[in-house]
Amino acid sequence: MFFYLLCAVAGMIVPWYYNLQFMMYGDEPFTIRRFIADGMATPLSSSLTMDFLIGASAAFMWMIVEGIRLKMKRLWLYVIVTFLVAFAFSFPLFLFFRERKLQSNIR
Repeated sequence: MFFYLLCAVAGMIVPWYYNLQFMMYGDEPFTIRRFIADGMATPLSSSLTMDFLIGASAAFMWMIVEGIRLKMKRLWLYVIVTFLVAFAFSFPLFLFFRERKLQSNIR
């Protein structure tokens, strides 16, 4: 269970290290439009961007269905945190709290 928490912490720090590099040292001022455009700049970056969008869409659906099934609270926060922090943060965080909920249901 704490592996998920460790992944969430890493998923908060590592992507934002690179996001800050992109924002501070890019050739142009940071804009969301540029961020998205750069995510589609090459076939490789397009592949990674599409991979994220498709995988995250499936994960969001599962997180919501699973969260409702387990009666977890504030499910909408995981979706918002994905776009404010990173999917690498929100998904392991969801898994951590899911495991805690499953453990509490066993007791």
